[in-house]
Amino acid sequence: MRASGILMHISSLPNSYGIGKLGKEAYEFADFLRKAGQRYWQILPISPTSYGDSPYQSFSIYAGNPYFIDFEQLEKEGLLRSSEYKKVDFGKDDESVDFGLLYKTVFKVLRKAYNRFEPDFDFKRFESNNKWLDNYALFMALKDAHGGKAWEHWEKPIRNYEKAAVKAAKEKYKADIGFYKFVQYEYFKQWIKLKEYVNSLGIKIIGDIPIYVAYDSADVWADPKYFLLDENKTPIDVAGCPPDVFSAKGQLWGNPLYRWDVMKEENYRWWIQRIRSAAETYDVVRIDHFRGFESYYCIPYGSEDAVIGEWRKGPDAELFKEVKRQLGKLDIIAEDLGFLTPKVNKMLKACGYPGMKVLEFAYDPEYKSGYLPHNFKSSSSICYTGTHDNETLVGWVGSLGRKEARFFRDYLGVSRNKDIPWAMIRLAWSSVSDTAIAQMQDFLELGSDARMNIPSTLGGNWQWRAKQGVFTDELAKKIFDMTVMFNRLGDEPARQK
Repeated sequence: MRASGILMHISSLPNSYGIGKLGKEAYEFADFLRKAGQRYWQILPISPTSYGDSPYQSFSIYAGNPYFIDFEQLEKEGLLRSSEYKKVDFGKDDESVDFGLLYKTVFKVLRKAYNRFEPDFDFKRFESNNKWLDNYALFMALKDAHGGKAWEHWEKPIRNYEKAAVKAAKEKYKADIGFYKFVQYEYFKQWIKLKEYVNSLGIKIIGDIPIYVAYDSADVWADPKYFLLDENKTPIDVAGCPPDVFSAKGQLWGNPLYRWDVMKEENYRWWIQRIRSAAETYDVVRIDHFRGFESYYCIPYGSEDAVIGEWRKGPDAELFKEVKRQLGKLDIIAEDLGFLTPKVNKMLKACGYPGMKVLEFAYDPEYKSGYLPHNFKSSSSICYTGTHDNETLVGWVGSLGRKEARFFRDYLGVSRNKDIPWAMIRLAWSSVSDTAIAQMQDFLELGSDARMNIPSTLGGNWQWRAKQGVFTDELAKKIFDMTVMFNRLGDEPARQK
């Protein structure tokens, strides 16, 4: 079934509270998607953000981001008074997120709600059904007790997750642990309610999980045996990408690598649990850096860049055969960008997941690029104009050289550079790919200031927010008409004339 969707993270929703939330603006955006004839809402990882504010570097692979909790719903539950959040300064600019300010304000508001909370049967059931919650809540309570320091700087007994130290910490920080469990309970209660509404409109949510986890996370702290660490729990090698035409020194991500031999001995239980959780949270799961399962780049810990490193063999398609055996057929998108070898392509074919075609990567004077729609070999793919790591289309056009701009004008059949962005969206929608997706910034025709992320940079990323009032009926109809033209409404009758 041909369909299309829009990529915009929860954090980018407009409101008066500094960051997008799971409240009325999220429901209104879902209504906008329906009016526009869209079948997918793609978001980034919903995990709590850590140092650098990236949703791809989180304190937990399972937890939800406390910043997204809607205060107005907490007020309706009787847990907050309006004056306790409406008078708080969360940031005045509705086009950017001030993560530093949110860190200082949001938890103070949530603690006021927690002080009025009485655990009930639903809370206890949530606690019982989410085994990851104990380690995560303890981890966050300990971070608070240590002034936010990473777990590697804690006292040795608790740093090493020694049984006696963990037991003592659970008793000492019982109240704080309760608070972090409450936060997750309220988050997922709001998330489930929103997802049910989105699904009721005939829209599916595409979620995103990073291939790696953050070193400073509850996952590594509590289960170090799954990661490539020495006897002191210090990384031996870390993750990244080698130098290429885009980056002379490569990309140094710094995440700990997996001990795939240990995971294999357990029939990949750790990954099975992770993917099961993601499949329950989202309708479709996009797995980031999918080529890293065939082979992955290793950089010695302590390196300043990714110049020195080596490739090592990953679990390949064996992991995903086990996923299918244990979980059945799931809707998964493979982020198959980057350096693809014949072995990577063989793995992708064996897994059978649709890959990604990014039009911003399609420049080729000889018209042979695999990212040009006339070269797409299969409809089983997702055609993107660009991703969260790319420039907005307007910003991208502004960065093109003369030859590149002329190439795209000719290919798209337009005479002016300013006509390229919408023509690119139209190209994606007209492609043979089963699904076409573009960033919300591109429908709004926003420039480089609205870019979500510049890879391998720290600071100034993940901050874009939409202005209130931009999701108009006029824009919805423009998108809807294009969606009808290229037969992407699926089997649902047209809703607008």
